[in-house]
Amino acid sequence: MVKIIKKRIYNTDTAKEVASYDNGYNLGDFHHIHETLYRKKTGEFFLHGCGGAMTEYGEFKYGCWSGGERIVPMTEEETKVWVTAFCDADTYITLFGEVEE
Repeated sequence: MVKIIKKRIYNTDTAKEVASYDNGYNLGDFHHIHETLYRKKTGEFFLHGCGGAMTEYGEFKYGCWSGGERIVPMTEEETKVWVTAFCDADTYITLFGEVEE
């Protein structure tokens, strides 16, 4: 998926996939969410997310709700919060370096 947001391009084909999260619901479920975290060559992070009609990715089209997808640019701080919530410590350390105990 390629999207231009605030005059910046986000391309899932050219960015590096660094982590992903799936909430475990079946693909056809209205509550299914799958998110993939990418890092651009510039170091910027973004999410490509998709989900069912009852998720934040749901879209209202043709008079009804359906699943959808979008790209979400993320600051480093937002990325740290996402990685902390959905990834293991090794992934966090790989992306952001060692942390104090």
